Amino acid sequence: MESCVQLMAKYEPQERNCDNMVKMLEDLNRDLEKLLEEMEKLSVQATWMAYDMVVMRTNPDLANSMRRLEDAFLNCKEEMEKNWQEMLKETKDGGEKKE
Repeated sequence: MESCVQLMAKYEPQERNCDNMVKMLEDLNRDLEKLLEEMEKLSVQATWMAYDMVVMRTNPDLANSMRRLEDAFLNCKEEMEKNWQEMLKETKDGGEKKE
């Protein structure tokens, strides 16, 4: 008959293999769940993009409004940059005069 030590030595590697397999499957399951979540997010984004394209194509006024809004934004941004640069220059010049 085999002793308890011999039996434990015989079955212990199999238990470790089983534990390793279970851990590997759990990791794989977790990774698959993360990938599915990412795919769901991408699907939602693609759906909204398609919806936006349909809306823009069926309503040309919207595209024109978006262009005007973008132009206004760029003009505003340009003015802000100019004002910022002027303010920096005035601050720098004022600081040098005081010294």
